[in-house]
Amino acid sequence: MILFLTISIVVATMLGAMLYGHQKSRAKSVSEWAVGGRRFGTLIFWFLNAGEIYTTFAVLGISGFAWAYGAPAYLAFTSVSLAATLGYWLMPRIWQAGREGGFITQADFFAARYKATWLGCVVGLAGIIAIIVYVQIQITALSMILRLTLGAEVSVLASAILAAVIMLGFVYVAGLRSAAFAAGVKDVLMVVLVVALSATVAHKVGAISILDVFDKVQDQHPGIGVFPGLVPEAGLTVTWLMTSALNVALGTWIFPHMFQLCYAAGSRKAIRRNAVWQPLYSLSFFFIILLGFAALLAGTQPPGGDVNAALLQFVSDSYPSWMIGLLAGTACLLALVPGSVLLLTAGSIFSRNVLMPLRPGLSDQAALRASRLSMVVFAGGAVWLTVGATASLVEIGLSAYAAIGMLAPGVFLAFLWPRANAVGVAAGMAAGYVVLLVPAAQNLFGLIFPEWEKGLVAMGVNAIVAVVVILITSAREKTAQPQPVAG
Repeated sequence: MILFLTISIVVATMLGAMLYGHQKSRAKSVSEWAVGGRRFGTLIFWFLNAGEIYTTFAVLGISGFAWAYGAPAYLAFTSVSLAATLGYWLMPRIWQAGREGGFITQADFFAARYKATWLGCVVGLAGIIAIIVYVQIQITALSMILRLTLGAEVSVLASAILAAVIMLGFVYVAGLRSAAFAAGVKDVLMVVLVVALSATVAHKVGAISILDVFDKVQDQHPGIGVFPGLVPEAGLTVTWLMTSALNVALGTWIFPHMFQLCYAAGSRKAIRRNAVWQPLYSLSFFFIILLGFAALLAGTQPPGGDVNAALLQFVSDSYPSWMIGLLAGTACLLALVPGSVLLLTAGSIFSRNVLMPLRPGLSDQAALRASRLSMVVFAGGAVWLTVGATASLVEIGLSAYAAIGMLAPGVFLAFLWPRANAVGVAAGMAAGYVVLLVPAAQNLFGLIFPEWEKGLVAMGVNAIVAVVVILITSAREKTAQPQPVAG
């Protein structure tokens, strides 16, 4: 029953997505394949945007974080609302720039705004690396679900490869439109599933009501509802929450695939309506955290103590097989939809901003083939990262946000400061990556800013260095300009 329901949900959605994509357009160009012809209205943009925010990171990751740490899972509430607020201002500007410049990728925007093809290439490569890390989240979750449905005898490597193959199939042919259809199906199923589980979870753990679940878990695990939660030594304090939420909010729209989603919108109104109503989705996190607490109350022990599997194991222990199948199928879509769009974005960046500068005469059809083939390579990189990984989905997600945050100062300066230049942005990125990746720099800034999210610290250093270098270089350029001769 579990296997049948899971396969049915995934296969039916894949077939519907491909038929929808082909019916609307056969994606014969990179523009149609990557940004859907720039014609997405409010409803389809809503589902696709939500599909990139509400992923396995949100459902399996946050519920597992609540099971393992308690209050730190509240990060989900704050980051989503902050991101939507920022998106109301930023997304229409990205859309306008993409419409006027005919951009397809984020790197197109950097190259044009800063008049530097080389910067577009650097930004493109940085974006691809961050995307591969984020795809790792989806493949980790999807391979875990496949092992639940196919049996534990399936190896982690085999399940990860199968997950990547299914993910590639979603967008390989029809592109972004396929993912848009699947996102709508996924969101509806997610709401149905969360409501069904939340309505019955109190009975499963011996509580009277949903609120009684919170009371009981607080009685059994004092301090679970306040910071730093169940594991004080982890350093997940209020300071960590605020800095992590701010880092996620600043980085959400900086991911290259979110840029492409903005380009795909049909109008500024569609984007702003989406930003106004999107925070409603954050209400679902109340129930997702509830399920994590319920799993803790029930004494759930996921295999190997895997935080990411807490919700899956709880449902497997407490619910009938049809409910497990529904969860497994929905969770597959939670991984497939964002993962496929991420791979599509990476492929688009590679063909346009890495390959085309090397081969200027590359035809549109050749670029489309290169995009599709490169996705296979990037999926392979994500599979490699997945095998042997033990971190929670939330921790992996924060690493991806830290990496992509190195592009954030360049985006905001592009819209806020006309004097911003390529040299300053590149210098800031270099400094930020040093803080983020070099152990000595990590230790130094860890002492200065204890409990801060390291991605936000690196982003701050990035921004300061960028501003200083821009001021110096712009002053030199002004001095070097020939002065008018007095007549």
